[in-house]
Amino acid sequence: MTNTRLSTAVDQVMLDRHSIRAFLPTPVARDEIEDILRVAANAPSGNNIQPWRVHVLTGATLQKLIDGVCAAFDAADGSHTAEYNYYPTEFFEPYLARRRKCGGDLYGVLGIARGEKPRMRAQMRKNFEFFGAPVGLMFTIDRRLAQGSWLDYGMFMQNVMLAATARGLATCAQAAWIDYHRIITELLQLPDNEQVVAGIALGYADPAAPENALLTGRVPVSEFVSFHP
Repeated sequence: MTNTRLSTAVDQVMLDRHSIRAFLPTPVARDEIEDILRVAANAPSGNNIQPWRVHVLTGATLQKLIDGVCAAFDAADGSHTAEYNYYPTEFFEPYLARRRKCGGDLYGVLGIARGEKPRMRAQMRKNFEFFGAPVGLMFTIDRRLAQGSWLDYGMFMQNVMLAATARGLATCAQAAWIDYHRIITELLQLPDNEQVVAGIALGYADPAAPENALLTGRVPVSEFVSFHP
């Protein structure tokens, strides 16, 4: 029998979660971060190997990473590339249209017109400031693990974001950091077998920021589900 109250609460957390791109400087208590990660670690993984490893960056370490990566981003000398392809080398439909709409909607709420490349690049740079969040989470994985562990990792990261949302916190998952894995590796002194997966900005949403009002749409169930009776 369905527990209506529980299902409604869980559904609402999933619906409330969305990417936040402007945060308040309000600190997040360490015990709250630990609590989020403890709950999130209940995510399933094949043979329960739990392939995730999380690096929590705050204060001086967070700022050092921001400074280093922003300097590299500003240099734009082509020396920083990702270790793996998060996106396809060439987009195709229906994914191309969805990608364009997402970017167009974001620029629209920010008042960035088509072709304003300096402003687009300035917005992209905010990724590497964790959008002003007081906490940066960097996720890594043992590079010897296989594709299944990456699938498991996605469920863990989703749990992190849902647990944060349930506590009144906000997040933004960020694949952009993977281009600067060498800087991250050096700063965090990662061993050779540890690979950067992605980052998540964590903190309290700035209610005055227009970009935080952006809610990306989802296609209807009929568009991605096939029933086979």
